[in-house]
Amino acid sequence: MVTSTGNLPDATTTDEGAIHHWLTQLAPHYPAEALTQISAACAVLIAHEGNRRLDTGERHVRHVLSTADILVKLQMDAETVVAALLNGCLNHPDLTATALQTQFGSGIARMVGDLARIGQLANVDAIIAAKDQEEHEENLRRLLLGIAEDVRVVLVVLAERMHLMRAIKTLEPERRAKLARDTQRVYAPLANRLGIWQIKWELEDLSLRYLQPDEYKRIANLLVERRAEREHYIAAVLDILRTAFAEAGIEAEITGRPKHIYSIWKKMRRKAVDIEEIFDLRAVRILVPSVADCYAALGLVHGRWRHIPKEFDDYIATPKGNFYQSLHTAVIGPEDKPLEVQIRTHDMHRHAEFGVAAHWAYKEAKGHDAAFQRRVVWMRNWLELKNEGERSDGILQRFKSEFEPVHIYVLTPQAKVIELPKGATPLDFAYAIHSEIGNRCRGARVNDRIVPLNQTLTSGDKVEILTQNNAMPSRDWLSPHHGYLVTARARNRVRQWFKQQHFEQHVQDGRTALGLELARLGIADKLRLDELATKFNFRRGDDVLAAIGCGDLAVGQVARQVGEPKVVETPLLRPAVKAKTTAAAKSAGNDVVVEGVDDLLTQLAQCCKPVPFDEIVGFVTRGRGVTIHRHNCPNIQHLPAAERERLIQVRWAGQQPTALYPVDMLVIATDRKGLLRDVSAVFADVDVDVIGVNTYSERSTDCATMRFSIEIKNMKKIEQLTNRLQQLPEVLEVRRS
Repeated sequence: MVTSTGNLPDATTTDEGAIHHWLTQLAPHYPAEALTQISAACAVLIAHEGNRRLDTGERHVRHVLSTADILVKLQMDAETVVAALLNGCLNHPDLTATALQTQFGSGIARMVGDLARIGQLANVDAIIAAKDQEEHEENLRRLLLGIAEDVRVVLVVLAERMHLMRAIKTLEPERRAKLARDTQRVYAPLANRLGIWQIKWELEDLSLRYLQPDEYKRIANLLVERRAEREHYIAAVLDILRTAFAEAGIEAEITGRPKHIYSIWKKMRRKAVDIEEIFDLRAVRILVPSVADCYAALGLVHGRWRHIPKEFDDYIATPKGNFYQSLHTAVIGPEDKPLEVQIRTHDMHRHAEFGVAAHWAYKEAKGHDAAFQRRVVWMRNWLELKNEGERSDGILQRFKSEFEPVHIYVLTPQAKVIELPKGATPLDFAYAIHSEIGNRCRGARVNDRIVPLNQTLTSGDKVEILTQNNAMPSRDWLSPHHGYLVTARARNRVRQWFKQQHFEQHVQDGRTALGLELARLGIADKLRLDELATKFNFRRGDDVLAAIGCGDLAVGQVARQVGEPKVVETPLLRPAVKAKTTAAAKSAGNDVVVEGVDDLLTQLAQCCKPVPFDEIVGFVTRGRGVTIHRHNCPNIQHLPAAERERLIQVRWAGQQPTALYPVDMLVIATDRKGLLRDVSAVFADVDVDVIGVNTYSERSTDCATMRFSIEIKNMKKIEQLTNRLQQLPEVLEVRRS
């Protein structure tokens, strides 16, 4: 328990006198430089907050001074104490964050800013009273941890809550009960996660005192002994055990603590027993180097004191579900009083305290995402490292780089906590509340200021969505370049809205597109839409047609499920044309000249599909004449050295006016409604025939990849087509493939 240090004088002393007395008592705990900084913070406190009182009736100066005193007792560094003293000062108009940074440094200024954001949170009572209470309590704890970039900010919050619970005796019972309920459900579990047991115990005991006063008094009376007497008993047990282990030659670290009242009350309720049947009112923990030492220690304890039947658990041989390992036993100790003993190795203890399946996860019986859990474990580790000599700023920088949070926690106007991915916007928030709120969104207030809908939110923001009854989503919301939406849920809701608005038109467009594709492939099978719906996981056939019409489903993919296309035999080589009796021979179509060769079969390569007047090269095949490739064709560039001798020079000699050449075009664009229609319109305007289409949409990036097989007359058509396609909205890249 973190008791008063005795550093603070009684309430009749003036604020200046109380601060002077307190600073005098700090001299043995901090170096001169740190004391100078703490003294400067006290001066700022008096200058800006000297006359303010809290709604509890306590003077603000006394409140923050008591909070700082708790942190001193926890052996926190001077920066944490200074931040506690300056907490609330930013509410004064004459004191800015820039001025704080100039006087006290960026680290302290940042902590004071985080404390100010936490202080501006909406009323916690509304969260506690919410229908899905457990979820909101958990999200509030995450919110507090998410706002605090520096773990020390959370320690200040917890110390402040501890002093508040100590000072509410004079408040009306209803107000006390509300504060105690918040403390029990939010702040005590938060202290438990961070492993700050002293704060956790006192917060839980004080909460029980105001929420269950009769039970608290009953247990206190049943214990008979005072807490100090129980601690004295544990100290005597430790002396006995340390002597016994030293004589047995077993290296052991032995510690102990008495159970606090809340823990006893909770166990009595869980086991439905009275206090006489609680055997761990006094507990001892023994840490040894190895598993063998654990069982040796167990034998030593059982050899000295009588074991209580049915009170032994071997979690080393059979670990708990969260991989917790330890030996638990209960014995009749000195003075015939029950004593609980836990025995484990140092590694087991570290795992229980800081492992991925940390002890708090077992205690709270809740699941947590791995990234958040690692962040909390790191915070607990920091509390251990802070006393080992490493500078705090170095530890915190490593923390920021390794454990950047992936979620943020923001508040509705009704104080409901909403979890969103990092980088989320007010529009993501609107759709997280309800689809209709998002669809009718026309603006947002963040912390009572109008902001753009694509502004990035941070933990602790209070967000209010402005709506209009006749408002509707914009297609710009789906563009990743505009940054309106981050969450997949919100994007899907916007897409769904557009699909519903134009469903009948999509069905008609899909029916037409599918009919044309079936005709092109020569598929004459009867169209069974219900069967297609089953194959593509739709409820009905019209949904399949609508998916085709809006571009969510490739028409070729559906057509292949209807039936087999007719197989048309296509000759591998073009018919040979005998060349004139000159040094050059003209190929099929009379458009390619092969230097110095007569009567040679030629064909245009299907891998690169050259057209007039690409740079070309010929490759002499075995038995199939000369294949004409583009000069930069990958198959030519990666040709083995032994095969390069078969390359020959060729050139375009001209082309027939009616000749058409196949070309593959690749179009990459941001996925949007009507994209395929707009691209197809460009092909029609440029008078280019499309003989094949394959489209694919990547939902995670909102990008559509479209491959078109077309027939053109020459390179001029490709350039014209490329220029037109690049002018379309949301088109990112156009090239031959």
